[in-house]
Amino acid sequence: MSLTPTFHAILRADPGLQAMLDAMETFDAPDLWLVSGALFQTVWNVLDGHPRGHGINDYDLFYFDPDTSEEAEDAWIRKAEAHFAFANHPVQLRNQARVHLWYPGKFGLAYQQLMSSCDGVDQFLVQASVIAVRQPSRQVLDIYAPLGLDDIFTRTLRPNPLWKGPPRKEYQTKCERYLRHWPSLRMV
Repeated sequence: MSLTPTFHAILRADPGLQAMLDAMETFDAPDLWLVSGALFQTVWNVLDGHPRGHGINDYDLFYFDPDTSEEAEDAWIRKAEAHFAFANHPVQLRNQARVHLWYPGKFGLAYQQLMSSCDGVDQFLVQASVIAVRQPSRQVLDIYAPLGLDDIFTRTLRPNPLWKGPPRKEYQTKCERYLRHWPSLRMV
């Protein structure tokens, strides 16, 4: 049985997420996707009976602009601040074309150059977080989930097999945070 219709229904029923998706339609950043936490955590909130927004820190938006200058990204960020000012969580917008430029300095690890926003999604540390959505029109919801939706719905935490780097301490930190907010999760 496909979990996609249930996933769609849960996202569409959340007014905050739907407002973000609607606003994304008129924000012209290239290859724009809503990614990760706000998506799988919304499902966990529904499954566990938590209120909307429980444990969600922000809305992460990935885009891919070949202009990798800090100035270009800063301009997009300022534009996003105004465009998504209504959001009930902070909005974090990041150009995935730039990640390989700052990642080594922040984390002390080399990072491959990405070719799309979804390449960035593939590098999340927890398998359940490898998820992105966009709404090209009100009637269509595109889902990027190369590892499927099972780990989201079974509340399973495991390392992302697509991660192309050494094990990271941030994996454990993320899992501990998730377990504090959603005790029904299980680590494997």
